[in-house]
Amino acid sequence: MTARILIVEDEPRIASFVSRGLESAGYATTIVDDGAEALGAALHGDAQLVLLDVGLPTMDGFEVLRQLRAHGSTVPVIMLTARSSTRDTVEGLDSGANDYVAKPFTFDELLARVRSRLRETAVAPTTSLTHGDVSLDILGRRATVGGRDVDLSAREFALAEQFLRNPQQVLTREQLLSRVWSLDFDPGSNIVDVYVRYLRGKLGPAHIVTVRGVGYRWE
Repeated sequence: MTARILIVEDEPRIASFVSRGLESAGYATTIVDDGAEALGAALHGDAQLVLLDVGLPTMDGFEVLRQLRAHGSTVPVIMLTARSSTRDTVEGLDSGANDYVAKPFTFDELLARVRSRLRETAVAPTTSLTHGDVSLDILGRRATVGGRDVDLSAREFALAEQFLRNPQQVLTREQLLSRVWSLDFDPGSNIVDVYVRYLRGKLGPAHIVTVRGVGYRWE
Protein backbone atom coordinates (compact mmCIF):
# COMPACT_ATOMS: atom_id res chain seq x y z
CA MET A 1 0.00 0.00 0.00
CA THR A 2 1.32 3.43 -0.99
CA ALA A 3 2.03 5.70 1.96
CA ARG A 4 0.38 9.12 1.75
CA ILE A 5 2.38 12.13 2.93
CA LEU A 6 0.80 15.48 3.82
CA ILE A 7 3.03 18.39 2.78
CA VAL A 8 2.23 21.59 4.68
CA GLU A 9 4.19 24.37 2.98
CA ASP A 10 3.13 27.87 1.85
CA GLU A 11 5.99 28.35 -0.61
CA PRO A 12 4.71 26.81 -3.86
CA ARG A 13 8.20 26.21 -5.26
CA ILE A 14 9.31 24.18 -2.24
CA ALA A 15 6.00 22.32 -1.97
CA SER A 16 6.15 21.34 -5.63
CA PHE A 17 9.81 20.28 -5.40
CA VAL A 18 9.15 18.06 -2.37
CA SER A 19 5.94 16.62 -3.82
CA ARG A 20 7.55 15.69 -7.15
CA GLY A 21 10.47 14.04 -5.41
CA LEU A 22 8.32 12.01 -3.04
CA GLU A 23 5.99 10.86 -5.80
CA SER A 24 9.02 9.80 -7.87
CA ALA A 25 10.08 7.75 -4.83
CA GLY A 26 6.71 5.97 -4.81
CA TYR A 27 4.70 7.96 -2.27
CA ALA A 28 1.36 9.72 -2.68
CA THR A 29 1.25 13.37 -1.59
CA THR A 30 -1.25 16.05 -0.64
CA ILE A 31 -0.25 19.71 -0.40
CA VAL A 32 -1.87 22.35 1.84
CA ASP A 33 -0.57 25.87 2.47
CA ASP A 34 -2.55 27.01 5.51
CA GLY A 35 -2.17 26.09 9.18
CA ALA A 36 -5.83 25.61 10.05
CA GLU A 37 -6.42 23.58 6.88
CA ALA A 38 -3.36 21.49 7.69
CA LEU A 39 -4.69 20.62 11.14
CA GLY A 40 -7.97 19.41 9.68
CA ALA A 41 -6.23 17.42 6.95
CA ALA A 42 -3.86 15.78 9.44
CA LEU A 43 -6.66 14.88 11.86
CA HIS A 44 -9.27 13.70 9.39
CA GLY A 45 -7.28 12.64 6.33
CA ASP A 46 -5.35 9.46 5.60
CA ALA A 47 -1.80 10.83 5.81
CA GLN A 48 0.75 8.47 7.34
CA LEU A 49 3.34 11.22 7.77
CA VAL A 50 3.26 15.03 7.84
CA LEU A 51 5.96 17.39 6.57
CA LEU A 52 5.15 20.58 8.47
CA ASP A 53 6.56 24.03 7.76
CA VAL A 54 6.73 26.46 10.69
CA GLY A 55 5.91 29.74 8.93
CA LEU A 56 2.27 29.33 7.84
CA PRO A 57 -0.73 31.64 7.49
CA THR A 58 -3.64 31.39 9.96
CA MET A 59 -1.74 29.18 12.42
CA ASP A 60 2.00 28.54 12.61
CA GLY A 61 3.49 25.04 12.48
CA PHE A 62 4.22 24.89 16.21
CA GLU A 63 0.56 25.55 17.04
CA VAL A 64 -0.63 23.06 14.42
CA LEU A 65 1.61 20.45 16.00
CA ARG A 66 0.52 21.23 19.56
CA GLN A 67 -3.15 20.95 18.61
CA LEU A 68 -2.52 17.80 16.62
CA ARG A 69 -0.95 16.12 19.64
CA ALA A 70 -3.61 17.53 21.98
CA HIS A 71 -6.21 15.73 19.87
CA GLY A 72 -4.34 12.47 20.44
CA SER A 73 -2.88 12.10 16.95
CA THR A 74 0.33 10.06 16.80
CA VAL A 75 1.01 10.61 13.08
CA PRO A 76 4.76 11.17 12.56
CA VAL A 77 5.63 14.84 11.94
CA ILE A 78 8.84 16.18 10.41
CA MET A 79 9.24 19.93 10.85
CA LEU A 80 10.56 21.91 7.86
CA THR A 81 11.80 25.39 8.63
CA ALA A 82 14.32 28.09 7.86
CA ARG A 83 14.57 28.74 11.58
CA SER A 84 17.72 26.91 12.62
CA SER A 85 18.22 28.30 16.13
CA THR A 86 18.48 25.95 19.08
CA ARG A 87 15.36 27.45 20.66
CA ASP A 88 13.20 26.76 17.60
CA THR A 89 14.62 23.26 17.20
CA VAL A 90 13.86 22.37 20.81
CA GLU A 91 10.41 24.01 20.70
CA GLY A 92 9.43 21.96 17.67
CA LEU A 93 10.67 18.69 19.10
CA ASP A 94 9.23 19.38 22.53
CA SER A 95 5.84 20.13 20.97
CA GLY A 96 5.77 16.58 19.67
CA ALA A 97 7.70 16.59 16.40
CA ASN A 98 9.43 13.35 15.44
CA ASP A 99 12.18 15.02 13.44
CA TYR A 100 13.42 18.43 12.32
CA VAL A 101 14.94 19.42 8.96
CA ALA A 102 16.34 22.94 8.51
CA LYS A 103 16.10 24.72 5.17
CA PRO A 104 17.86 24.63 2.83
CA PHE A 105 17.95 20.82 2.74
CA THR A 106 18.85 18.26 0.11
CA PHE A 107 16.03 16.04 -1.09
CA ASP A 108 18.11 12.92 -0.38
CA GLU A 109 18.37 13.94 3.28
CA LEU A 110 14.64 14.58 3.52
CA LEU A 111 13.81 11.28 1.80
CA ALA A 112 16.05 9.35 4.20
CA ARG A 113 14.27 10.88 7.18
CA VAL A 114 10.85 10.18 5.68
CA ARG A 115 11.76 6.53 5.13
CA SER A 116 13.14 6.25 8.65
CA ARG A 117 9.98 7.63 10.27
CA LEU A 118 7.68 5.47 8.15
CA ARG A 119 9.71 2.36 9.08
CA GLU A 120 9.29 3.18 12.74
CA THR A 121 5.50 3.38 12.46
CA ALA A 122 5.34 0.17 10.43
CA VAL A 123 6.58 -1.81 13.44
CA ALA A 124 3.76 -2.84 15.76
CA PRO A 125 4.30 -0.71 18.87
CA THR A 126 4.42 -1.94 22.44
CA THR A 127 1.25 -0.63 24.01
CA SER A 128 2.58 -0.28 27.55
CA LEU A 129 5.80 -0.40 29.54
CA THR A 130 6.08 -1.05 33.27
CA HIS A 131 9.14 -1.12 35.50
CA GLY A 132 8.74 -1.02 39.25
CA ASP A 133 6.01 1.46 40.17
CA VAL A 134 6.30 3.41 36.89
CA SER A 135 4.03 2.60 33.93
CA LEU A 136 3.77 4.20 30.50
CA ASP A 137 0.74 3.79 28.24
CA ILE A 138 2.48 4.29 24.88
CA LEU A 139 -0.63 4.70 22.75
CA GLY A 140 -2.47 6.87 25.25
CA ARG A 141 0.67 8.87 26.13
CA ARG A 142 -0.17 8.43 29.81
CA ALA A 143 2.28 7.98 32.67
CA THR A 144 1.56 6.71 36.17
CA VAL A 145 3.67 6.29 39.30
CA GLY A 146 2.22 3.92 41.88
CA GLY A 147 -1.13 4.16 40.08
CA ARG A 148 -1.12 7.98 40.22
CA ASP A 149 -1.26 9.93 36.94
CA VAL A 150 1.78 12.08 36.22
CA ASP A 151 1.76 14.86 33.63
CA LEU A 152 4.74 14.55 31.25
CA SER A 153 5.60 16.73 28.27
CA ALA A 154 6.18 15.05 24.91
CA ARG A 155 9.97 15.04 25.40
CA GLU A 156 9.75 13.90 29.02
CA PHE A 157 7.53 11.01 27.94
CA ALA A 158 9.92 10.08 25.11
CA LEU A 159 12.86 10.16 27.53
CA ALA A 160 11.03 8.02 30.09
CA GLU A 161 10.14 5.58 27.30
CA GLN A 162 13.82 5.17 26.41
CA PHE A 163 14.69 4.39 30.00
CA LEU A 164 11.87 1.88 30.47
CA ARG A 165 12.70 0.15 27.20
CA ASN A 166 16.31 -0.24 28.35
CA PRO A 167 16.28 -0.86 32.12
CA GLN A 168 19.63 -1.48 33.79
CA GLN A 169 21.45 -0.32 30.64
CA VAL A 170 23.69 2.74 30.61
CA LEU A 171 22.38 5.20 28.03
CA THR A 172 24.88 7.87 27.00
CA ARG A 173 23.89 11.50 26.58
CA GLU A 174 24.61 11.17 22.86
CA GLN A 175 22.26 8.17 22.55
CA LEU A 176 19.47 9.97 24.39
CA LEU A 177 19.95 13.15 22.37
CA SER A 178 19.69 11.18 19.14
CA ARG A 179 16.75 8.98 20.15
CA VAL A 180 14.64 11.56 21.98
CA TRP A 181 15.49 14.80 20.18
CA SER A 182 16.63 13.31 16.83
CA LEU A 183 19.72 15.50 17.03
CA ASP A 184 23.32 14.57 16.33
CA PHE A 185 24.69 17.62 18.11
CA ASP A 186 24.12 19.10 21.55
CA PRO A 187 21.94 22.20 21.07
CA GLY A 188 22.41 23.54 24.58
CA SER A 189 25.16 21.41 26.12
CA ASN A 190 22.95 20.24 28.99
CA ILE A 191 19.48 19.57 27.54
CA VAL A 192 19.63 15.85 28.40
CA ASP A 193 20.67 16.61 31.98
CA VAL A 194 17.90 19.19 32.33
CA TYR A 195 15.21 16.73 31.20
CA VAL A 196 16.60 13.96 33.40
CA ARG A 197 16.20 16.38 36.30
CA TYR A 198 12.59 17.03 35.27
CA LEU A 199 11.91 13.27 35.14
CA ARG A 200 13.49 12.66 38.53
CA GLY A 201 11.18 15.28 39.98
CA LYS A 202 8.10 13.63 38.48
CA LEU A 203 8.90 9.89 38.56
CA GLY A 204 11.11 9.78 41.66
CA PRO A 205 14.84 10.51 42.02
CA ALA A 206 15.86 6.94 42.81
CA HIS A 207 14.86 5.56 39.41
CA ILE A 208 17.53 7.29 37.30
CA VAL A 209 21.15 6.80 38.33
CA THR A 210 23.94 9.03 37.02
CA VAL A 211 26.89 7.12 35.59
CA ARG A 212 29.56 9.77 35.93
CA GLY A 213 31.21 10.78 32.69
CA VAL A 214 28.99 8.46 30.61
CA GLY A 215 25.25 8.97 30.99
CA TYR A 216 22.31 7.53 32.92
CA ARG A 217 20.84 4.17 33.92
CA TRP A 218 17.27 3.26 34.92
CA GLU A 219 17.21 1.29 38.17
